[in-house]
Formats: sequence, structure tokens, C-alpha cells
Amino acid sequence: MEALILYFVLFFPGIQASPSPDWLAQGIETAGTIPFSAIRELTRTVTYTLPAIALLLYIISDKKGLSGLKPLAPGRQDIIPFVIGLPVLIVIGLFIAFLIPLFASVAQPPRIEGPYNFPGWAVMVLACLAIGYLEEIYFRYYLLTKLETINPAPRVIFSTALFALCHLHQGPWGVANAAIAGLFLSLLFLRYRSLHGIALAHAGYNMFVYVMGTV
Repeated sequence: MEALILYFVLFFPGIQASPSPDWLAQGIETAGTIPFSAIRELTRTVTYTLPAIALLLYIISDKKGLSGLKPLAPGRQDIIPFVIGLPVLIVIGLFIAFLIPLFASVAQPPRIEGPYNFPGWAVMVLACLAIGYLEEIYFRYYLLTKLETINPAPRVIFSTALFALCHLHQGPWGVANAAIAGLFLSLLFLRYRSLHGIALAHAGYNMFVYVMGTV
């Protein structure tokens, strides 16, 4: 019950509809161009993403503070998931981008513009890191460990379904991208038990999308 309450509070239905790095990375229901706004992303990061991360970490620590977060300390175990995760996420994104022109009748995603100055790039990096950590903390670390008494397959399906569901407002391509990426990240987490590796890979993918928007 706690997991579902957190999901509806943090991710569904309205909060994710406002622009965010992950939202921008996967598109919305109409074609066009989405300009980057440093003020928008910074405001969202400070007022929503970081407080949401703090709430999840507080719950995960079992209300013990920093002492309860020792299992989350970064280490060598995070390197391999990052090295594997980032290129695979990029391939998934490129695969979806390849399919889009083949299905002209399906709503097309917009072109995403990247930042145009140093402050903008700094905000973009912060926003991507924040949303990457928020989603990986909840959808992978929290859900997949919270439900550890359940067999892996139902846990992965449940986590992936919720992850895809909160991308409904992005249209079919966003849901498809989220479903495939969510399944992959869930399996990667279960294999390596690394939060930081998959969170950084997730953030790196979002940054890649912004970089491509400047080309």
C-alpha cells in the first residue's frame, strides 16, 4: 500500500505532466519543438525532484537518517551497471527513433532543443541527475527491494508497468521507450544491486537527448 501511495503522490497523474528532462527525452503527443528553459528546469528540480528524492531516502532509511542509508553508498559495484546501462539506453532510444518514421499515423514526438549557454548546460546536468536518481530510487531500488519476498518476474513486471504508466502523457512512443528501458533497468538492478550505476546511466541518457537537440 505504501508503494502505491508514493506512486500516486510522486508520479501520477499530474506531476509528471510538467516539463522535465525525462519527459523531454521521450516526447509528447504532438510534433513540434520544445525549447530548453533553465528557469523551468531549475524550478522543477528544486521544488519537486529534490524534495521527492529526500522523501524516498527518508523512507528507505527506515527513518534512521544517514546511518540507514549506508547500503546506498557508491562503490565499484556501480561501474559495470553504468558502463552497460548508458549505451544500451541510448540504443533503445535510437531504436524507438528509428521506428517513429515507419508509423506516420502514430502521434509524432517533438524535437527537443538543448541548452544554449553555460548556465543552461549546468542546470540541464543537475536536472538530469535529479530525475535520473528520483526514478531509479523509486522504480528500481525501492520497488524491487520493498517487494523482495515476491518472485523476481512479478516484481519486474510491476515496476516496469508503473514506470510505463506514468509516461502515458508522453504518448505511445514515450510509453514504449519507458517500458523497454524500465524492463532493462530492472533486470540490470537485480543483477548488480547498483542504484548509482543505473541512476547515472539514466541521467546520462537524458543528457544525450539534450546534446542531440543541439546538433
